[in-house]
Amino acid sequence: MTLNRPDARNSLNDAMVDELLDAFARARDDDEVRVVVLTGVGDRAFCAGADLGGLAASGVAATREELRASAPFRLFTAFPALGKPVIARLAGHAVAGGLGLAAACDLVVAADDVKLATPEVNVGLWPMMIMAIINRNVAPKQAFRLYYTGERISAAEGREIGLVTDVVPRAELDARVDALARTIAAKSPIGLRRGRDAFFAVEGCPLDDAVEYLLGELVQLAATEDAKEGITAFLEKRPPHYQGR
Repeated sequence: MTLNRPDARNSLNDAMVDELLDAFARARDDDEVRVVVLTGVGDRAFCAGADLGGLAASGVAATREELRASAPFRLFTAFPALGKPVIARLAGHAVAGGLGLAAACDLVVAADDVKLATPEVNVGLWPMMIMAIINRNVAPKQAFRLYYTGERISAAEGREIGLVTDVVPRAELDARVDALARTIAAKSPIGLRRGRDAFFAVEGCPLDDAVEYLLGELVQLAATEDAKEGITAFLEKRPPHYQGR
């Protein structure tokens, strides 16, 4: 999936969010799709966040009901329900909501000259919506540094604090993303889906509740045809042939 508003640095407007959500739904329901790679056209920006021109024209949502219908809320809350692994490919900078979009992905591969930032504080705002995403990836002291200063950090710094998975030379970006996607796509699709769903289901749960829930999920997953095939293939020392059942 490619964000394609290069003249606006791939910033998010309602139309783009609607198209992304439609693409998410199609990817979720298509058994042939094993991995989603999310990127932005060009190498200037992965995504510059919300379209401030549109925000200034339309105004900020005034009520909680309007906020729930807003583009950022609908987009960021859609990731856990996607059901497929998501890799962010950062060939350009990820700032503001664009950084939140990248952080919402399961894995992030960035070119080594990419910059990351939450510059909302510079225009009298605060990264309210994306803070829910970033706080799940970054320790509080590092998060406050981003929020308070609005300064850009390198992709390597992003990896150190937990926002980025891999940093590679720009010339190696596509090869690394492709290799990672192929590695994941070779796994059991039902194992990936149920495991990813379980990951989000136990976020914030007390330990006892999480373990009890995950035990039930393990029992169900172990009964699938893919699990039986994976174990048999391991014992027979051959590659598994998963069917997604």
